[in-house]
Amino acid sequence: MPLHRRAIEGTVCGVVAADGRESRTERHGGPEDSSETIAEGLDRLRQAYGDVRAFTEHLAEPLSAEDQTVQSMPDVSPTKWHRGHTSWFFETFLLAPELAGYEPFHPAFGYLFNSYYEAVGARYPRPDRGLLSRPGIEEVAAYRRHVDRGMESLLEHPGTPETAALVELGVHHEQQHQELLLMDIKHVLSRNPLWPAYAPSHQQPAAREPQKTGWIEHPGGVAEIGHAGGSFAFDNESPRHRVQLVPFAVADRLVTCGEWQEFVDDGGYARPELWLSEGWATVQAQRWEAPLYWDLEEARIFTLTGEHAIDPAEPVVHVSYFEADAFARWAGARLPTEAEWEIVAARSGEPADAGTHALHPPGAGGSQLHGAVWQWTASSYSPFPGFRPAAGAVGEYNGKFMVNQQVLRGSACVTPPSHRRTTYRNFFPAAARWAFSGLRLARDL
Repeated sequence: MPLHRRAIEGTVCGVVAADGRESRTERHGGPEDSSETIAEGLDRLRQAYGDVRAFTEHLAEPLSAEDQTVQSMPDVSPTKWHRGHTSWFFETFLLAPELAGYEPFHPAFGYLFNSYYEAVGARYPRPDRGLLSRPGIEEVAAYRRHVDRGMESLLEHPGTPETAALVELGVHHEQQHQELLLMDIKHVLSRNPLWPAYAPSHQQPAAREPQKTGWIEHPGGVAEIGHAGGSFAFDNESPRHRVQLVPFAVADRLVTCGEWQEFVDDGGYARPELWLSEGWATVQAQRWEAPLYWDLEEARIFTLTGEHAIDPAEPVVHVSYFEADAFARWAGARLPTEAEWEIVAARSGEPADAGTHALHPPGAGGSQLHGAVWQWTASSYSPFPGFRPAAGAVGEYNGKFMVNQQVLRGSACVTPPSHRRTTYRNFFPAAARWAFSGLRLARDL
């Protein structure tokens, strides 16, 4: 994550309110904006912090203590761990070093809730987080209140630009964990044969006619990608740089469930010629026959709002890079590179923060570049030319993972709207499919 060194006057965070709408998304630039006083900037920072912390608790509210403790696989973290870890971030990087007289809530929580910051100290093994019956959810709630009181004291005074930058960073970090919380609890609940809903809904989504595929053509040439500065971005989105593109076309919509069903019916999961070698080995080892959460026999799908019939017009979701690549080959196409995706998205005119926070991808309609599903690209996750991680422990956030991962672009229905920007680089291993991941096709011209 980047360590932005700008005055507190220019710090405005996009946050998601408890009703799922984005609040305070406007930005006032950097220190050159004299229209906002230090006091106003501080008020905005307090509001952003308070809104994000409240929304995390709002997301956890429907879940029982048992729900919040389960870890269904090593990549999933229990809900209460997400609540504790996001508090640990503020305690470790802000309160302990910067608030005079601050006393940590519990001497062992630094060990329990550290994720992967090796420079900070030892950490509890990730695959074993579900074994922690204690602290319970009430003690985690008390921990969050303790940290919030400390942050209130810290934010009573203007502080330094570095402090403001770390608070902003912590807010965006917690928003990332809000998305992870929903991804993870969906997997947890899916392992229960009762398929309990996170937020029950008795309304079957309205079926729509599948949209015919069109193609957005690009002549190629030299183009620029990456974040240009002037607002918050994570460090892996920069620096902005030039790329050389050959003529290409990108589909104007996402691949749908109906198209994926055709792939399944045509033996897509049983045809080794469609798959990368490691992908084919994974299909055989995991016995994949369809996307995660599909019940082929009943033609139903599990969602956070309950199970419903598979809608052929909905964008397919919860597929791995291996599956996306195999489908593209079956369809006589390929996946776009992240540069191709970004250039097309930047020219689309579609607002990056379009749509509202939702628990399931919306049905057919429009290009859905943002707010439906994360879209796999053909690009491996590697640094942009000139990339340098931030100094210190915070610099461990992105750079250390730039190997054996694929880039996804766009955003999903569960992504906070303030993170739905054209330059955002998400990344997962090629076999991962519990994320809200789908695809759109590309081809050479």
